[in-house]
Amino acid sequence: MFCVIYRSPQRDQTYLYVEKKDDFSRVPEALLKGFGKPKLAMILPLDGSKKLVGADIKKVKTALREEGFYLQLPPPLESLLKIHLSDANKV
Repeated sequence: MFCVIYRSPQRDQTYLYVEKKDDFSRVPEALLKGFGKPKLAMILPLDGSKKLVGADIKKVKTALREEGFYLQLPPPLESLLKIHLSDANKV
């Protein structure tokens, strides 16, 4: 199984995984509208030979099979206040 990964031109660190190149037929229209025109990032095998950055390969495979796509969102931003307080407690 392969997946085709597209990056969003509108949302930083947001990626859309589909099974076939340029096939967005199973992706909801509202999602595509918010995602923007997908920009091809890469094509990867999902056989475990390559590690996915920021996504669990099992979740990606399941989502592709069941929903026809997988949306990878950016990790939550670390709170600068939380970091500061954590560092202050170490002193």
